[in-house]
Amino acid sequence: YNVVFDLTGNDSTVQASVLRWVNEILKTNPDANLEVVMYGQGINLVVKGHAYKPEVIEKLATKTNVVFAVCEIALKKHNLGKADLLTGIRTVPDGIYEIISKQASGWGYIKVAH
Repeated sequence: YNVVFDLTGNDSTVQASVLRWVNEILKTNPDANLEVVMYGQGINLVVKGHAYKPEVIEKLATKTNVVFAVCEIALKKHNLGKADLLTGIRTVPDGIYEIISKQASGWGYIKVAH
């Protein structure tokens, strides 16, 4: 069970949805591999001072099978660095490439939107 989530929106409804989905999947499939890839405005999910439910995100980020990955291109565009992110958040050089690579490896794909 491998799923990559594509998050580009900054809407709190969208942010709540992805966190709910990750938690629900882990309840039924604790060994599932899940990655939330954020770019565009989606990076605000994990930016200090803007993060939606930071305590939930940081707790999930400690799990070995859950990854929150921020696009480094988006960080640069928003004049942010790794130090601006919550604890446990990873970065990837290119968020879109990360998603495509996961799909090429057989991962399921979910666009987070409402």
